[in-house]
Amino acid sequence: MPVLRSGSPHRSVRSRATVAGILLATVSLLVGLPGTAGAAAAGRAPEPRHPEQDWAGSQIAEHEGTRTGVLPPAPSLAASVEGVDVSSHNGNVAWSTLWNSGVKFAYVKATESTSYTNPYFAQQYNGSYNSGMILGSYHFATPDTSSGAAQANYFVDHGGGWSKDGRTLPGALDMEYNPYGSTCYGLSAAGLVNWMKDWFATYKARTGRDAVIYTSTSWWSQCTGNSSAFGSINPLWVPRYGSSVGELPAGWGFHTIWQYTSTGPTVGDHNRFNGAYDRLQALANG
Repeated sequence: MPVLRSGSPHRSVRSRATVAGILLATVSLLVGLPGTAGAAAAGRAPEPRHPEQDWAGSQIAEHEGTRTGVLPPAPSLAASVEGVDVSSHNGNVAWSTLWNSGVKFAYVKATESTSYTNPYFAQQYNGSYNSGMILGSYHFATPDTSSGAAQANYFVDHGGGWSKDGRTLPGALDMEYNPYGSTCYGLSAAGLVNWMKDWFATYKARTGRDAVIYTSTSWWSQCTGNSSAFGSINPLWVPRYGSSVGELPAGWGFHTIWQYTSTGPTVGDHNRFNGAYDRLQALANG
């Protein structure tokens, strides 16, 4: 067997062929991967890369701050109900501890885009229900990866359904800063509004309920042009980590749920329902 030395034409040809083969294999692999070349060809972003790091408020805290040092809101003279929201980053949740501390409702992240389901969903959803809580599930939206209808259907099919059992809240759509790129997902204000209309219409067709929307006033103003299209239909769940709920997005005269802290006991995210317990039951019953 001849010895191939440095500078040998045989080695040079083999090296070029090897490099060409690697490049061709890499391109073929990328074309075959869902959410990469296929998504790009369709004008969509790739599927989420770290959905376990995305939860209701994860991007609110990053972009708007947590107002560290601000005292939590004092109990209001008006009636309210304490709640929490959780996702996979919370792992297995101590629901009995939360129930005994006065928490009476919960929202659990079920899905993101059309590729992710919360691996802790069963423990979190069933655990909160078994503790006695009224509960619902939510979807973390990525409007640049697929249509509103596709994501609503995926959500309903993977934990986002609703039943008139007196304990199940309508599903919630989490609209906040994009964890993967452009703040407004590369869409115009009109494009985002239409995406949400598609999501909400599909969810209602599947469940019979108008879904809750989770969003911050700042993001909403920046990305939807402060649209008032949903205020008369979809209950508002608004995050603001401070001593008051603050200004609301256009279209809503009041909030339904206020996420008032991301650093509360046991799970971090704590909420207050804006009304007495019987009104929370009414929301569940539809």
